Amino acid sequence: MSRSDTFAESKNKYARYLAKNGLRSTAQRDLIINEFFKSEGHVTAEELHLKLRGKNSSIGLATVYRTLKTLESAGLAHERQFNDGFMRYEFCAPGYRHHDHIVCLECGLVEEFENNEIENLQIKVANKHNFTITDHRLELYGVCERCKSKTA
Repeated sequence: MSRSDTFAESKNKYARYLAKNGLRSTAQRDLIINEFFKSEGHVTAEELHLKLRGKNSSIGLATVYRTLKTLESAGLAHERQFNDGFMRYEFCAPGYRHHDHIVCLECGLVEEFENNEIENLQIKVANKHNFTITDHRLELYGVCERCKSKTA
């Protein structure tokens, strides 16, 4: 699926969510979701707000927060906190693939990874406890190679 197809499908999903929940689309929300959908990685509401200020100075930070929460409720964003005091959001486009994160406590680097062995082990543990997994997060914290070499 191309990036433009992904955006179009995401916008359609968002529009359906708004309609289903009796919410309306606004020009400000549309600017926020367009900028969020273009963002790479994990963005804070403050970072997104700064990007938007150049395009529309009337968009307030509270509107950005509310829109990100709405996107999360619509299944188009995941909220993440990587031990740095900031709430971050990542875009979950249709076809989103689950992944986990490695976080450097020195420089804040966040790397995404996928590992089928870990996923299978989690399912095995859940089954052993007669537990149904609906969601999970795995975040590994430590020091990246670059930061380790600075202290060596």
